[in-house]
Amino acid sequence: MFNSKALTKIQSAVLIAVIVFASVGGGVAYVLLSGQEQLGETIKIGVCADLDSGGGKGIWQEAILATEQVNAEGGVLGRNFEIVAEDDDGESATVDIATATNAFTKLITVDEADYVIYSGRGGLSLAFQDIAADHKIILFDAYDSADELTQRVLDDYEKYKYFFRVGIANTTSNINGFPESFRVLREYTGFNKVAFVSNQMPGQKDTNAAIIDILLEYGFEVVYNARVPLDTVEFSSYFAGAETSGAEILCSFIITPAGVSFVKEYYDRQSPMVLWGFISMAGQSNFWELTEGKCEHITSTAYPTAIGYPLTNKTLLFTDAYMERWGEVGSGAVYDLVRYILPDALKRAGTTETEAVIKALETTSIETSLARRFVFTSSHDIMVGSNRPGEEYFLTCFFQWQNGEQVPVLPKEIMEEAGVTYTYPDWAGPWD
Repeated sequence: MFNSKALTKIQSAVLIAVIVFASVGGGVAYVLLSGQEQLGETIKIGVCADLDSGGGKGIWQEAILATEQVNAEGGVLGRNFEIVAEDDDGESATVDIATATNAFTKLITVDEADYVIYSGRGGLSLAFQDIAADHKIILFDAYDSADELTQRVLDDYEKYKYFFRVGIANTTSNINGFPESFRVLREYTGFNKVAFVSNQMPGQKDTNAAIIDILLEYGFEVVYNARVPLDTVEFSSYFAGAETSGAEILCSFIITPAGVSFVKEYYDRQSPMVLWGFISMAGQSNFWELTEGKCEHITSTAYPTAIGYPLTNKTLLFTDAYMERWGEVGSGAVYDLVRYILPDALKRAGTTETEAVIKALETTSIETSLARRFVFTSSHDIMVGSNRPGEEYFLTCFFQWQNGEQVPVLPKEIMEEAGVTYTYPDWAGPWD
């Protein structure tokens, strides 16, 4: 099997038209052939994800883009990066554990990856973490927020020190962060009555319960809580239930494309609540067009890279380059790892030797597209923070659609820095 070659900009220009799909050991190897061969030994970065699906494809594309840029600048330690990838089918409706673990193991034993990035999807993280520990290979988690993964690093450092999380804060941080965001929203609005409408996702019921418990401690009233099947495309009964409850804030967790119809219903019925939470579609640059402008005043969490807000000096460099390379919007977490975090650690370590690289990663403090100062905690988790001096770590940002653009409304310091304010819908509501 050929290895996948991540191309430099020059190599991209002479790309022979081909992505070869080869089924090997239950996985899918994605192979890029170029008109030139890279010289010398490469540093191989493995990607284990569902490469046929949106999330996995995005991870692979971010890794390729970052590798092209690193190589165009001369590589790291005199060596180019190379991406090798295997398909774990982790985003399919039913995940086959054997297929996934075979794909992951193949990256290490056959493709001979020096480092591995995995999507964090499919409920396979603990198994992958154990395999990486057995092989003593550094593993980067893109999007699994489970506390247990980094707790293992604390509980058994010698075994699990190879694990680092790069793309999403841990579950506890997320659970604590949402109630904190409501406290800020209450400062803006004075509103205290909250309704929840959430897709039925694994673990979401427990997450909502934990968030609600904290909200109650903070003096909020939770007056409605509905869980919505993933195939739901019409939400009128849920809006009616929330409105009847007297809610002033509607907290949404909508991960499906039906986020478009959800927002249009909200607008069309002129629902007397402010909309605050997470709608995955809302972070897309074309959401305004998709909703026919009916997303005005709705607020959702999003990566600043996806919506094009210059949180750091590097945010728009990624946003623009990703759009130019792939014709779509990316999140940036895996790009940051391959473009900035790993090269920085390798350069400071002065070697690719695993123990030295681990120590270098543990002392990371670097600007990325998503953090003004990216730092790992002692458990190899993402350090989260605020925009206050000295605490400018990885931030959970909320953006509100205003006049066809997304503007930051949380953290409050970022909102003030951007010179914007939180706004209300144009129809009647508790804000009158």
